[in-house]
Amino acid sequence: MKVAILGFGTVGSGTAEMLTKNKALLEAHAGEEVEIKYIVDIRSFPESPFADRIINDFSVVEKDEEVSLVIEVIGGAKIAYDFTKRALLAGKSVVTSNKELVATYGAELLALAKEKDCYYLFEAAVGGGIPVLSPIANDLSHNEITEISGILNGTTNYILTRMFSSGASFEAALAEAQAKGYAEADPTADVEGHDAARKIAILGALASGKMVSSDAIHTEGIRAIRAEDVAAASKIGCSIKLLGRYLRTENGDMFLLVAPFLLPADSPLSGISDVYNGVLVRGNFVGDVMFYGRGAGSEPTASAVVADVDKIARGAAYRPAFIVADGDIPTEISFFRTRRYVVVEGIDASAVEIIFGETEPLSSEENAFLTAEMSEKGFKSRVARLEACGGKVVSHIRLYR
Repeated sequence: MKVAILGFGTVGSGTAEMLTKNKALLEAHAGEEVEIKYIVDIRSFPESPFADRIINDFSVVEKDEEVSLVIEVIGGAKIAYDFTKRALLAGKSVVTSNKELVATYGAELLALAKEKDCYYLFEAAVGGGIPVLSPIANDLSHNEITEISGILNGTTNYILTRMFSSGASFEAALAEAQAKGYAEADPTADVEGHDAARKIAILGALASGKMVSSDAIHTEGIRAIRAEDVAAASKIGCSIKLLGRYLRTENGDMFLLVAPFLLPADSPLSGISDVYNGVLVRGNFVGDVMFYGRGAGSEPTASAVVADVDKIARGAAYRPAFIVADGDIPTEISFFRTRRYVVVEGIDASAVEIIFGETEPLSSEENAFLTAEMSEKGFKSRVARLEACGGKVVSHIRLYR
């Protein structure tokens, strides 16, 4: 099987290395040799061992009938979309690690792959080297998935881990993550939760069969988390994690959101630290299933890419199936219910009790407390009453349950 790799950056070079280094193992498993015929990139790499296969013109791949599979690891949703669509139209299967592309155009590209009797697979788009999409689409497809909750971004998990382990501020922990190469110079997509939103959109689509735009998902990042919040969480035996969550209630309501959560120590997601990712999947018969591993990096992501190549080579590929939701999955979370950690200022404890009802005080240094379970709508109405009395919410984090 002859393949072409689009993009020779971190993931592309890692994929080329794995296809070469594990060539005999892959051939033994897949039943045929997998050969890299082309690597498409706008740059040239004269010192690379793959220099003789690097080209700059995608149309060469598009027109070459020998190439049956394209590995798209360019990133972004513009050029990658054009090349992916052209490859599928030419009847070539496509494997990708591009979460932005899948989250934006996944339903369209899957439909096109089915029409052209080829495959569009994207295991590497969520969780790096963690095999999570294939088990949901295959091994758990006979369960009704009632929850997917995941630590889906290694950068934010590293920052929060350092805030807990060293007492560092958000700014200091971010600077450390950037110095170690875990965070980009512009970390917005990570720390504001956009990266996690794209990934939970894909996971939610596999669980529900319908894709919600990541832009429509309620998304909060971690910039507002303070050292005082970390101390309060530690005091009650909790950690703080940025979670992407898909939830389906007993009455059929579905919620998608990305936000920081307080996790108790007995939660299987609570102890996942540094740049590692973890995904908890709950089925109505199987119960809880956990997936854990390195969520990014050249080698783990290449492993997931090559896993999809292997499936296609040995005729074991599956067809993920979802359509655009068109508004029939709610994208607002007014009725999502949970307890909350809240810090307020400008009002006294008696006013807090009048507005929030029975609470559990947490600190003598500031007005911090845990609320009873309440909906998003109910919390917002209480905040409006608080502000009308001259008060202000300093911090607010939901409790995971």
